[in-house]
Amino acid sequence: MPIQVDDMHVTDKDRELLAILSENARMPTATIARRLGLSRTTVQARIERLEREGVIAGYGVRLSENYEKGLVRAHVLITIAPRALSRVTPELAAIREIRMLHSVSGSFDLIAVVAAASISELDLLIDRIGEIEGVEKTLSSIILSTRIDR
Repeated sequence: MPIQVDDMHVTDKDRELLAILSENARMPTATIARRLGLSRTTVQARIERLEREGVIAGYGVRLSENYEKGLVRAHVLITIAPRALSRVTPELAAIREIRMLHSVSGSFDLIAVVAAASISELDLLIDRIGEIEGVEKTLSSIILSTRIDR
């Protein structure tokens, strides 16, 4: 069933293509075409259309499991002062160790997913987040293991 959002039109085959690209964005177009049962030129045209429409915003690096295992990851829940979001967000964005930042509902305003090389570096990172003007409170949970990663 196609999904239409603004100028984006995503079909079931497009979603299959996106899932394959999420696994390995460097997979040869011919291999993707075989998996989808489409021609190589059709797959290439779909990829170009999805890029042009903004469905595919870019490509990135997926770190190895061994590298990731060496990092200490945590969720940092952040409460900010009223009307401080526009000041706090750019400062958080400048911190390399913050992998993702989500706005959320509830008693906290933001959740940052962070990764540091050690517990002591994580401690310094959390202190650094807490020292940003406009941040009122943080609550951290270290990630012990990941049970599902899609």
